[in-house]
Amino acid sequence: MTAPLFHLSPEALDDAGPGASIVLSGAEGHHAATVMRLKPGEQVILSDTVGSRAEGIVRTAGAGELSVEIMQLTREPVLEPRLVLVQALAKDRRDLQGVESATELGVDAIIPWQAERSVARWKAGREAKKHAEWVATVTSAAKQTRRTSIPTVRALHTTAQYLETLSSTGPRIATIVLHETDETPLAQAISEHCANEPGPEELHLVIGPEGGISEREIELLTAAGARIARLGPTVLRSSTAGPAALAATQLLLGRWDWSH
Repeated sequence: MTAPLFHLSPEALDDAGPGASIVLSGAEGHHAATVMRLKPGEQVILSDTVGSRAEGIVRTAGAGELSVEIMQLTREPVLEPRLVLVQALAKDRRDLQGVESATELGVDAIIPWQAERSVARWKAGREAKKHAEWVATVTSAAKQTRRTSIPTVRALHTTAQYLETLSSTGPRIATIVLHETDETPLAQAISEHCANEPGPEELHLVIGPEGGISEREIELLTAAGARIARLGPTVLRSSTAGPAALAATQLLLGRWDWSH
């Protein structure tokens, strides 16, 4: 069985190395020492949630905390393009289902999208609570799958705000909109988007709501440089399309090749 993973603060492993001692306290320490009742000699994994992870051995266990000796430290490289899921809000928590699965499948960041046809809405005054719910879902999924880094959940975007993101002077973004009526294969869209040098720093996969992406939004996104593509012969739910597109993209980019 894989050793359990626990989250540290983002800077906790900056100066660490083999032989160093790390104290796991707070909520994670309570869960490890009190709930799981880990004992000296047991193996654990510690993550700083931003790219560094340590494999260690519990040396002492106290009330609500553990002392862990680091045996091996790994710093994961940042791969480009970073994979970003633009997930439209959807009813019956299907948006959260998609976000959870996308996290398990390796997404780097998530943008909640208030699409024109989204039935679900983040009501005024409740945006922070809904955003926190997405963050909690992502954090839990990352921990369950032993991911080192936790994907970032960015602020809620309307269509207009997302278009502003595409036109900003930030990272180089390649956008692929998954749409049921298009005939362009996802592999072709990715190849065309990533062929130029320098390549994109972020690859966005845009997933619409239950009612689909409106024609106006398709026109606006296309005008902003997005490519439209179709994922397979069937029409997928909002909760399924994102994870399916992400898994296909990981394979097409060679990131799930064990020899990579």
